[in-house]
Amino acid sequence: MAIRRLTASINVVEAAKIRIKNVFRNGLPVYMSFSGGKDSLCLSQLVMELIQTGEINPTQLIVQFIDEEAIFPCMEDKVKEWRKKFMLVGAKFEWFCLEVKHYNCFNELSNDETFICWDRYKKDVWVRQPPSFSIQNHPLLHSRIDTYQDFLSRICAGITITGIRTAESIQRLDNIATMSKAGRSMTKRHQVFPIYDWSNNDVWLYLLREKVDIPEIYLFLWQAGIPKGQLRVSQFFSVDTAKSLVKMNEYYPELMEKIVRREPNAYLAALYWDSEMFGRNTFVRKKNEKQKIEKDYKFALSKLLSDIESNFQTKHKRYVAKRYRNFFLSVSAIANNEDYKAIYEKLISGDPKQRSLRALYKEIYRRYITEAKKGRKC
Repeated sequence: MAIRRLTASINVVEAAKIRIKNVFRNGLPVYMSFSGGKDSLCLSQLVMELIQTGEINPTQLIVQFIDEEAIFPCMEDKVKEWRKKFMLVGAKFEWFCLEVKHYNCFNELSNDETFICWDRYKKDVWVRQPPSFSIQNHPLLHSRIDTYQDFLSRICAGITITGIRTAESIQRLDNIATMSKAGRSMTKRHQVFPIYDWSNNDVWLYLLREKVDIPEIYLFLWQAGIPKGQLRVSQFFSVDTAKSLVKMNEYYPELMEKIVRREPNAYLAALYWDSEMFGRNTFVRKKNEKQKIEKDYKFALSKLLSDIESNFQTKHKRYVAKRYRNFFLSVSAIANNEDYKAIYEKLISGDPKQRSLRALYKEIYRRYITEAKKGRKC
């Protein structure tokens, strides 16, 4: 689907405030997902400003933080700070420390696709202890089975607002564009995205102008050379944050030891991050592989996908591999070796939610259509 971008008559900050006020006007409970990250802080500052000016009712607001155990110390401090702010204005703040599933990019090597936050059987190696005021159980939780998204959708009896932005990924852009085309302002789970149209520059400019204090991890990542568009912070073992572990040992010298105790495979980030194991395409990797003969990725894919039962050891991995095999066969007439390389590396580095698969589909077919149009004109 072609996506057309339009310029509005108001700026993104005013547009976000209008969306938030519209949500509260329903009179229903409003659940706000909070993480302490940059996007979450923008949304929280907008909500707090509207509370302070009397434009929305704070007693409708329930702020929810899913504590994923393996988080930076400064992120925990920032969430505690905002918890106090919200509670002082009359909002409710729920801090969950629950046994929920989380994807672990390091566990690809042990054929385990999930990380259980606050695993009761691994208390002795928890990265940190849960706060005394945290909620550590819930009657609607399917412990060790639910993801936090599954759990939250089950307990939220109102409208949820989150800091999701389309600038973060092409999948989010497509999903929200499809939703808008259908005339909807929220998802089937009653989710609204007030800052969905904010760019990375909008986020950082707003935080600067509003003098919102950010977790120091962002400054450390910037100092370590992480580009502005890749300053993402989440649970340690997700692919977005795993790459930063290599560079953060200087700033948090005792943290890596705790992480490796909790997840022994984490040390591989330091050894093999710039390799096809993690699907990386950095300058360092290209330099290391410069003298090597170019790999025939089409052949490598054919070999890997010819025996899915043997090459993929879990039921879900085999399901994902079959999806990749169908895609591989569908693009075989239009793909080149770079495409096959991308498909191969996304497959072996893990793609449990098939986000990379959807992105590859759009990228390859979009390029094919563009080239076909050029050929027709000639």
